[in-house]
Amino acid sequence: MGELLRMLIDIHQETPEPRKIQEVVQLLKQDGVVIIPTDSVYAYACRLGSTKALERMADIRRIPAKQAHFSMICGSLSQVSEYVAPMPQPIFKLMKRALPGPFTFILEASIRVPKIFGKHKKEVGIRIPDHAIPLAIVEGLGAPLVVGSVHWEGPEVEMVTDPGLVHERLGHNVDMTVSGGLGNPEASTVIDCRSGHAELIRQGRGHLESIH
Repeated sequence: MGELLRMLIDIHQETPEPRKIQEVVQLLKQDGVVIIPTDSVYAYACRLGSTKALERMADIRRIPAKQAHFSMICGSLSQVSEYVAPMPQPIFKLMKRALPGPFTFILEASIRVPKIFGKHKKEVGIRIPDHAIPLAIVEGLGAPLVVGSVHWEGPEVEMVTDPGLVHERLGHNVDMTVSGGLGNPEASTVIDCRSGHAELIRQGRGHLESIH
């Protein structure tokens, strides 16, 4: 892809500027890796289907690509249905109530997912965050994003919530950091739905009882 300018770009968190979103989209189409805001912590992101960017993101996270448990950000439940096996109606209704929101749903993957991730992958984590920027990027890209939360070893919560500090400390790893307001120090709540029932795996910002 050549050397890309590593930069910090400010995008309005409620009404993202289309021109700036398009800058991010074009970079992702060139196998770029970016840091983006979500409705929880900031996250590394690349375009679904870019093997080169996916491997690079795994390197950044210091885990082998075949062992990486990245999630997908989709723009809608209809887009989700392209990448997961048919789900029971109660699970679909639960997701419809919860999303957009700070939840990651673990679902049985469709046959498309192992081909995309280049490995035998039976499950996939799905997110539709309640944040205009990642949803605008997905819409502009016409494809989901693959994401992994930004981590910082240490007590300074600002390192995963303040975009300026995130860029200062971690921006050298990526091609662009998108500043879209302060992040939330809590990660998303993870719910495993592969059994047909909702099982809480990790309590985060979202609360399961609020959507039942």
